[in-house]
Amino acid sequence: MSATIALTQELIARPSLTPDDAGCQELIAGRLQKLGCRIERLRYGAVDNLWAVLGQGGPMLCFAGHTDVVPTGPLAAWHSDPFTPQIRDEVLYGRGAADMKSGIAAMVTATEAFVARGASPRGSIAFLITSDEEGSSIDGTKRVVETLTARGVRIDWCIVGEPSSARQTGDTVKIGRRGSLSGHLTVLGVQGHVAYPDIAENPVHSLAPALVELTTHSWDQGNEHFPPTTFQLSNLNAGTGALNVIPGQLEAHFNLRYAPVHTVEQLMTTIEDILRKNGVRYTLQWQPSGAPFYCPPGRLASAVSAAVKQVSGLSPKYATNGGTSDGRFLVHTGAEIVELGVPNPSIHKVNECVRLADINALHAMYVRILEGLFA
Repeated sequence: MSATIALTQELIARPSLTPDDAGCQELIAGRLQKLGCRIERLRYGAVDNLWAVLGQGGPMLCFAGHTDVVPTGPLAAWHSDPFTPQIRDEVLYGRGAADMKSGIAAMVTATEAFVARGASPRGSIAFLITSDEEGSSIDGTKRVVETLTARGVRIDWCIVGEPSSARQTGDTVKIGRRGSLSGHLTVLGVQGHVAYPDIAENPVHSLAPALVELTTHSWDQGNEHFPPTTFQLSNLNAGTGALNVIPGQLEAHFNLRYAPVHTVEQLMTTIEDILRKNGVRYTLQWQPSGAPFYCPPGRLASAVSAAVKQVSGLSPKYATNGGTSDGRFLVHTGAEIVELGVPNPSIHKVNECVRLADINALHAMYVRILEGLFA
């Protein structure tokens, strides 16, 4: 068993449901300290953050990732305990296996391998690890970046270890992400008896025409770097549970993943115009959770592509699709950002898993990137 797989298993065994780190960062810090890294623990509120640096001065390559994981979902649907890592048929199962404890393990073991070969960076290798990526993302990477910026710390290159790949490690790398805008919509009605709809107002019926328009609206065609904007309804609740009562209000949550051809203000205006045009009485609370960003491929992207080619023979596709990542905060450091990790089909699902070969390939790619940038 490789050191990367063994460390991934150790991390999975720590039930680090966001924002609880569950001791993951202490395990990581212990490994990094042995390499000579300077260790700093930055705790904000209930969130643990780790900042570790090997070497001096620039250029600085920062490995970034998170130890927190999403809830397991129904335990009965798992084939094995989600926090007891198991290997079956050359596949590692457990919550966080893909998102993203294998990525963190590969960062650590790649740096160990780089140092063990007698290499030392002509500059610095840093680690920014948080326990607040899957949660509110307020006291995690965002706060650490603010702290580092206030200190004048410069990050030149940043590898985010999110599961960026589609089918095989390295087939896709992310060089940007769409923005994310969420809304909490309350549709106002008048509760009443279902037999007397003339003296009630059903908010479900009121919303229906607007919802059709929202879900069929063509927001944009994207651009050369970003796929089109999408609208998704994630929660819809109304009713008292009784069969003969018209509900008095409806609660809905929705999200837009948007290309930078729009501003947040434009999206808000479009949605509210559709609601008003359809006569919906409502209140609406907005939550912008991440602006879109794009990093034109530079030296880091070239090093990543070369490493992927050397290890797997693949020529990676550059992409900006998928969910948000902490890259949206790290981009404010001025760093070139690339996301490279294992395949993502099982993330946030029951029976989350990753092939052992994909974990080992990621380790090898990270080693080659370090050699390409520093050796």
